[in-house]
Amino acid sequence: MTESTEHGTPLAVALVGCGIIGLNHAKAIGLHPDAVIVALVDEIPQAARALADSIEEAGSARPAEFTTLSAALASVSVDLVVVCTPSGQHVQLAQEAISAGKLVLIEKPLDVTVPRAKRIAALAAEAEADGLVVSVISQHRFDPASVVIADAIESDGFGRVTSAVASVAWWRSQEYYDSGQWRGTWELDGGGAVMNQGVHTVDLLLWFLGRPVEIQAHTALLAHGRVEVEDVAVATVRFESGALAVLHATTAAFPGLSVRLQVHGSRGSAIIEDDQLEFFHVAGDDSGSVANQAAGVVAPSELRGGERDPDRFAIGHLRQYEDVVAAIREGRPPRVRVDDALLALAVVRSLYLSSTLGRSVSLAEVLDGSLDDVTVTTGGAA
Repeated sequence: MTESTEHGTPLAVALVGCGIIGLNHAKAIGLHPDAVIVALVDEIPQAARALADSIEEAGSARPAEFTTLSAALASVSVDLVVVCTPSGQHVQLAQEAISAGKLVLIEKPLDVTVPRAKRIAALAAEAEADGLVVSVISQHRFDPASVVIADAIESDGFGRVTSAVASVAWWRSQEYYDSGQWRGTWELDGGGAVMNQGVHTVDLLLWFLGRPVEIQAHTALLAHGRVEVEDVAVATVRFESGALAVLHATTAAFPGLSVRLQVHGSRGSAIIEDDQLEFFHVAGDDSGSVANQAAGVVAPSELRGGERDPDRFAIGHLRQYEDVVAAIREGRPPRVRVDDALLALAVVRSLYLSSTLGRSVSLAEVLDGSLDDVTVTTGGAA
C-alpha cells in the first residue's frame, strides 16, 4: 500500500479514457474530498487536454496528460487507476494496473468477452488477497430506490420474488454511432443496446432476483446503419429461484423514453423509473403511498416526480466512489466485486448467443466456455 492509502492523504487517481464517461468520472471524483485526479490518459492528446482544461477551470490542480497508462505510471505517483476506455480495452488496461500494484475501478461493462473477463476476475481475486481493491462500476446498486428494494427483498418484505419486467427505451442517433470508429462494433463495443445501455439494468435484475439459469432472446438492427450490433433486443430470463423476467433494451425508441424496472413478489411489488422510486407496496400497508413506505429512507428527490440534481449522473458515480474509497481505507472488499460484473457480462453474452443460435442458452454454457467459438451476430441465425 502507498502512503496515500495508509495515512489518509487523498488518493491519487489516474483516469484512463477522457471521453463522455471519463468526464462523468472526473465530475464524481471532483466531488469526493478524498480523491484527486493526478493523471489523464487518452490515445488522443486533444481529449486529455480538453478534460484537463475543464478540471482546471473547475478550480482543481491540472492533471498531467499522457497517451499511455504505462507512461503515466512511470511518471506520476498513482494509487487508483480508473478505466473508462472502449469496453474491449478494459481487461488489458486493468491487467496492466493490477500488475503495477494499483487499485482499480473499471467502467461497465467489465469487458466484451467472457474468457477475458474470467481472466481479470482471477487476477482481481489474487489482487484482493494482497490487499488491493478492484471494482467495477454498477452505480445503480447505490441509488436509494434500488437499495430500498434490495433491502425489502433481503428482509422477505416481498415474500417470494416471482417476476420482473425491465425496459430500457432509449434513442441514439446515427451521429452517435458515427462519432467513433469503435462504436457499434463487436470487437470494441461488445454489443449495442444491451451491452452498453442496458447492462446496468441487467445488473439490477441479478441483484434483485439472483442467479440466472437460462436466457431466450431475439435481437435486431432496425433504425441505424453502418453498425454491427443490435439496436433492439428482447429476452426472457429464468432464475435459479424459479422467478422469471422480461428484458427489453433499445436505442431505437425516438425521442428517448425512460428506464423502467418492475419487481413483483408474493407479498409486495415495486417500480423504479429513471432511478426514482415510482411505486412501493408490501402486504399489510393499505396506504399505497410510496412516500409513506420510503419515509426516512428515500429522499423526496428520489421519488417519482421529485426534483432531480442536474449532475445526478455524477452523483450516482459519486455514491460508488464513496464505497470504493471506504473499502480502501477500511481494508475490506468493495460492495461491487469483479465477479458481480462477470455474471452481468455472461448474461448479456448469453442473450446475444441465444439470438445468434436461435435457441435458449444456459448461463453454464457461457461460463464454462462451451460457446466461446460461436461468433455472435445481430438478428439471429442466417
